[in-house]
Amino acid sequence: MPVRDYTYYDHTLSLCPSCLKRIDAKIVFQDNAVYMLKRCPEHGKSKVLIADDIAYYKNIRNYNKPSEYPYKFNTKTMYGCPYDCGLCPDHEQHSCLSIVELTDRCNLTCPTCYAGSSPHYGSHRSLEDIKKMLDVIVANEKEPDVVQLSGGEPTIHPQFFEILEYAKSLPIRHLMLNTNGVRIAKDKGFAEKLATFMPDFEIYLQFDSFKGEVLKELRGEDLTAIRSKAIERLNALNLSTTLVVVVQKGLNDDEIGEIIDYATKQKCVRGVTFQPTQIAGRLDNFNPDLHRITLTEVRRKILEQSPSFVSDDLIPVPCNPDALVMGYALKSENGLIPLTRYINPADLLDAGKNTIVYEQDTELHLKMVELFSTGISVEKSSEKLKSIMCCLPKIDAPEMGYDSLFRIIIMQFMDAHNFDVRAVKKSCVHIVNKDFKIIPFETMNLLYRDEKSLLLEKLKKESV
Repeated sequence: MPVRDYTYYDHTLSLCPSCLKRIDAKIVFQDNAVYMLKRCPEHGKSKVLIADDIAYYKNIRNYNKPSEYPYKFNTKTMYGCPYDCGLCPDHEQHSCLSIVELTDRCNLTCPTCYAGSSPHYGSHRSLEDIKKMLDVIVANEKEPDVVQLSGGEPTIHPQFFEILEYAKSLPIRHLMLNTNGVRIAKDKGFAEKLATFMPDFEIYLQFDSFKGEVLKELRGEDLTAIRSKAIERLNALNLSTTLVVVVQKGLNDDEIGEIIDYATKQKCVRGVTFQPTQIAGRLDNFNPDLHRITLTEVRRKILEQSPSFVSDDLIPVPCNPDALVMGYALKSENGLIPLTRYINPADLLDAGKNTIVYEQDTELHLKMVELFSTGISVEKSSEKLKSIMCCLPKIDAPEMGYDSLFRIIIMQFMDAHNFDVRAVKKSCVHIVNKDFKIIPFETMNLLYRDEKSLLLEKLKKESV
């Protein structure tokens, strides 16, 4: 009998990358990799690589855990995913990270920008609207895990500190500022005022490359001096910082290990988040056939370029294992001491125990912050630590603080090419839009942002 040149593994719903109509998709194994095959009646067949590691892809299903949903939903389920976002009752994960975009505008015009921001695009949100956005998050979550102030570039909002003060007055467990670092680098007083909002406040700093030519490709100009000055100021203030790296194949994926090594040597840096480029918004210099990179490829490159880590140090995050990878370590004089390898995956999935959710507010992360911020050593808190991790080796460590905790996250935002409705239903990174609805990051940039909402209305009508 004839035999196909691939092994059929699964079926899901996806989107046509041309018209964004919902279509069937096959997940297949071929040539030691995982592909998505789909066919649009109008635009024909398409094939996209979704993982270069079959074993890892199969293993992520073992990390699923019972869904945690918000205390309230904001829209009805009428047309089917992804046409009902807001959140609708069919969504399977609450907002682990909620993003409030303070402005459409930015002090840069990056060739790579999912929001299409620039100095002249759109407008600033009013203080009243931003307060309402924050209130919507609190109504949904009661005590939101992580809220990120973003944009555009949020630091250029004329009422920025009023917004920050209001956010700090709310029962938000961890507050972040997503910034390109330009104002931090150029305005010492601004950076010093930011530091007064610690603790439970963190900078999410754009940091894509050490190379000027790469930054010109991604950001439109050489920002190496700006990055260096921003880190210098943040180190001086010891203001908790995460470096966020947009990764493109053949452009900066060879710098992954170098960035991790650099991050571990900065006093202020608590970790690095790697984000493969989402094909959405403005992508002036992006060729999907050349530059698109998958989560598993980034994970593999971390293991290849950072000798401190082995495979068990970078594991799926159970709230959305298709899209998130995490690893934790301690910074020491002898380098990084990985911790994630000592987590028992079975403990993560037991609803009666502490379960890992997303990044800055995973149960693991918050317990780590609580543990180390008190100055308690690992040895003295072995029982407390064993409630977080199993089989933790004895570490000869002085009184450690939160400064010693280091994390690596890979966060893949799906686009129309690799869209998988199963994973989107588990999306836990959400944006509050201008209509005060809470939209998954992936679908926001594909269907709900500005003029794209016109296409969405057309797709809804055609789906009935």
